[in-house]
Amino acid sequence: MDTNGKLYVVATPIGNQDDITLRAIHVLGTVDLIAAEDTRHTGKLLARHNIKSKLVSYHEYNENERAPELIRKLREGASLALVSNAGTPAVSDPGYRLVKAAVENGITVVPIPGVSAAVTALSAAGLPTDAFMFIGFPQKKKGKRSEQLKRLAHESATVVFYESPKRILSFIAEVIEIMGDRYAVLGRELTKFHEEFLRGKLSEILSALQARDAVKGECTLLIKGCDEEDKEEEISPEAMRYEIEQELETTGISELSKKLAKEYGLSRKSVYEEILRLKKN
Repeated sequence: MDTNGKLYVVATPIGNQDDITLRAIHVLGTVDLIAAEDTRHTGKLLARHNIKSKLVSYHEYNENERAPELIRKLREGASLALVSNAGTPAVSDPGYRLVKAAVENGITVVPIPGVSAAVTALSAAGLPTDAFMFIGFPQKKKGKRSEQLKRLAHESATVVFYESPKRILSFIAEVIEIMGDRYAVLGRELTKFHEEFLRGKLSEILSALQARDAVKGECTLLIKGCDEEDKEEEISPEAMRYEIEQELETTGISELSKKLAKEYGLSRKSVYEEILRLKKN
């Protein structure tokens, strides 16, 4: 007989407080303990629905220490709900380590589905939804971020990023430089009073944001995938030139032309000539 408690992964609103399911309210009100990213933030949600369950903090800075404690409680039979400040836990939010540990310990993990910023934005963007790649927040370090964008340059599916309002301008500029001036949709303040969607070329979205005094609200950026016929004509030259500029100082021309020819499906001679031209300029 299984004496372990259950871990409920509960989605909560990303803005509009009415975006919570009846099932989520029931679970939050009946579990022994709620592990919350920010107990004060979650406390307001619980008060709105007259929920009295006990709260404990669980966030990215304490999850290594807190996860074993919570697993112990689950193994002792306690029921636990995991929530983040907004949206679905473990999706670009704390929770992965706890869910992984629960699975490894044979504890039943029950998803309580609800809102997600990525799916919310995707549903209203007007971009292809038959295939999409959710990236979440881009890499923090510039070098790793550039490598990430280069890998995505030939992706045919819609690409979905999260980004903060403080970094969205510089990030869009980087995307244009590496992936090209794609059609994109920026969702801002999703489900809130000032909800907004900006649609158009990345350069057009960037210009619209630059014209404002400030950008407010978490941003979800959806970028149209690379069409097959556009891969070489639009994306390869820009991405290749960027890579040449990044690697030319540390890599020989012959070695670099061989590498890029294979990577971009071009002749070694044409790449070699492009490297020489860029080096001369």
